Amino acid sequence: MIIRKISFLSLAVALVCTAHAQLSTSLSVTKKQYLAGEPVIAVVTITNHAGKDLTFAGDGRVQWLDFMIKDSRGNSVTPRGNKMFGKMSIKAGASLSREVDLAQCFILTEPGNFSVGAVIRLPGETTEGTSTNRVLFNQSPGLLYWSQSVGVSDRSGRAGQTRKYRIINFAGDQKTQIYAQIVDERTGQFVRTFLLGDLLMLRKPLATVDRLQHMHVMFLATPTMWVHCEVDTDGKLVNREIHQRGAQGDPQLLTFADGSVRVANSIPYDQKAAAEAKAKIRKASDRPPITY
Repeated sequence: MIIRKISFLSLAVALVCTAHAQLSTSLSVTKKQYLAGEPVIAVVTITNHAGKDLTFAGDGRVQWLDFMIKDSRGNSVTPRGNKMFGKMSIKAGASLSREVDLAQCFILTEPGNFSVGAVIRLPGETTEGTSTNRVLFNQSPGLLYWSQSVGVSDRSGRAGQTRKYRIINFAGDQKTQIYAQIVDERTGQFVRTFLLGDLLMLRKPLATVDRLQHMHVMFLATPTMWVHCEVDTDGKLVNREIHQRGAQGDPQLLTFADGSVRVANSIPYDQKAAAEAKAKIRKASDRPPITY
């Protein structure tokens, strides 16, 4: 009887090892440092060594893809609920990657250090699965530069709700960047956090709100280029323009008597025209040979 139990256990272990050997998996994140609240993009790569085409799909109870995130104290980060990852078909011998926003799957709103790993389950598997490597990433609160609370427009159908606009400076990946963040003041949850662009602090960013309750931000992106962004209370980027220095100095973000906000003292940058002008400039290698 004991011999039979040992044989059954050995067979089970062998089957699990065989199943795991059918897949080669890896996990990475798009960067190591994130601003708390922005998308945290994980990339899962799977190579099919099963000798046949495979289709990964959940059965309604168990997903074919799962993640485990832990903080620096080893505590598991709370998931936001069951996430459906759809189907993924991989031909024999082929590799495919799937991008997943971990901030949509887990409550990743606090700064700190985290580690994440993934589990991939073959068709028919419900428990074990194949574990990927674990990777580390960090979330920073950034430096709050400016904030303003606004009411949500009646036209949105959400009268009485309020949002807080935030402009945040974030030094990530050896560059200073500027982010927009929108917070639901009733729940304290982030509506959206997203990158506006690289920032040069040779000039202070400018920010204000117009009559439509849209946030306007203007910042120096290069020594000669300013970027003007308009964002609504849902975190949608309504407009983005590039400006150059005008005749009277730096561009200015002005609020007019009717509540509108516009950029003054600037030369709008026409990217298409600049590209066409650059294309007309002949490279040194394009010059005709000199004949003596």
